[in-house]
Amino acid sequence: MRRVLHPRAVVRLMARRQAAQTAMQPTGRTPAFMAAHTPLRSVLNASSQRVMAFSTSATEEEEHTSEEDVPVASEEEVAHVEAEEDDIGRKLKPREVVEQLNKYIVGQPDAKRAVAIALRNRWRRLKISEDLRGEVSPKNILMIGPTGCGKTEIARRLAKLSEAPFVKVEATKFTEVGFHGRDVDQIIRDLVENAINMVKKQRKERVRKEVQHLVENRILDALTGANVTERSRASFQRLLQLGEMEDRTISVDVPVNRNMSGNPISFVTGEKAMPIGEIFNKAYGEKKTERKVMTVAESRAVFEEMEMEKAIDMSDVVREAISETEENGIVFIDEIDKICSNGDFRRQADPSSEGVQRDLLPLIEGCVISTKHGNVNTDHILFVGSGAFHSAKPSDLLAELQGRLPIRVELKGLTEQDLYRILTEPVTNLVKQQVELIKTEDVHLEFTDEAIREIARVAAEINQTIENIGARRLHTVMEKVVEEISFDSSEMEAGSTVTITKEFVAERVGKLMKKTDLSKFIL
Repeated sequence: MRRVLHPRAVVRLMARRQAAQTAMQPTGRTPAFMAAHTPLRSVLNASSQRVMAFSTSATEEEEHTSEEDVPVASEEEVAHVEAEEDDIGRKLKPREVVEQLNKYIVGQPDAKRAVAIALRNRWRRLKISEDLRGEVSPKNILMIGPTGCGKTEIARRLAKLSEAPFVKVEATKFTEVGFHGRDVDQIIRDLVENAINMVKKQRKERVRKEVQHLVENRILDALTGANVTERSRASFQRLLQLGEMEDRTISVDVPVNRNMSGNPISFVTGEKAMPIGEIFNKAYGEKKTERKVMTVAESRAVFEEMEMEKAIDMSDVVREAISETEENGIVFIDEIDKICSNGDFRRQADPSSEGVQRDLLPLIEGCVISTKHGNVNTDHILFVGSGAFHSAKPSDLLAELQGRLPIRVELKGLTEQDLYRILTEPVTNLVKQQVELIKTEDVHLEFTDEAIREIARVAAEINQTIENIGARRLHTVMEKVVEEISFDSSEMEAGSTVTITKEFVAERVGKLMKKTDLSKFIL
């Protein structure tokens, strides 16, 4: 077990060391030393009283707090806590997942229940015996519903709740193998990259506190240089702890990033592709550095990032990321209805239609994808497809693909009441967003309940008469309502209040409604 000193004990020890060094310190100073430290004398003298007060108070408090009073956690306890923190997002019960989704998404209970059960089943599978674990495959989901009803928003919120590797892709961006464009294997490669970034971020948070003293030493080295006495270094350290040195400038050696800008060029060998920027990095060997001048406050973040990079074993990060991808990865494929067509208009040569569906089959069923970080097995990755299916039906998908998406959830179109709830119930609703934006100009914006209902009514009417784009129509109507207020708010009197009423909304969106009526008669 590692012995941990109480912070006050550290301060007391430093004070004793300074007293001993003061008695042994020679009085002579070299010209180089005097020249290097003359600009700092004013800072040292101005802060001497604060330094002494800091040391004295810390020493007095140390007399009442012994080192034995400081609790020290064992390595096993720390590992257990870290595992609990990593697992907290996956242990959410289905009802808790639905409650979290209800904070941001109105309605669609069936879709919320389906994704909540699928998310919980990922955690359940990891708790059963290992011989049975490999036989339990994820129940992939197909969400069907009109645009703007919440399919994509459910995916976004699910990614934040799951704390698992997640990637959202558009099905129309892929082409079948042999055609120019992205092949579907890139989905898994992107998922692995997201997993690496996620694991790397978690590791950095764990070592952030441990590298603080290393960062402080790096800053002290830059402030004092190599040839400095312990006494001067201790003085600088106290000033740094008091925040007196934050505005001083220092020189920092920052690693140079040689990644080439512009379109990525890759050399492909089999199924693996290596960006040309990485090839040049390997050819050059170690990364070079360039010296930059910045303040102590700015350098702290730079040094912290550099030290955390050193403390993290990237090979271990990659291994954990691949394991996380295989066990907990989630892929959301949007606009899946755009890669299918009915039998009368099926085009065999379309590289973005049936060929993509055929390429998706082994990916969803389970196969091994080769990436630059290693092979990834997709047997237990959860796939969620979504589409509006206006011009096509789910039955127009390949029969094999339909069988690999066994759970179907239909999302309903939004009514006027649903639009009103969207404006009022979510914690980040549009009304609150507009109020907070105008509040930055020291102007208080208010919406009456009748005004909010009028906005919902107008949005629902335009959806019915022109084209139904769901909740996205609220953005159009809301921006039209607050357009003039947003333009003039910076010139209004500070502390003034603006109230938006039903009549105000009708006046602002009247022209919009007239354009809507006329558009019905355009051939």
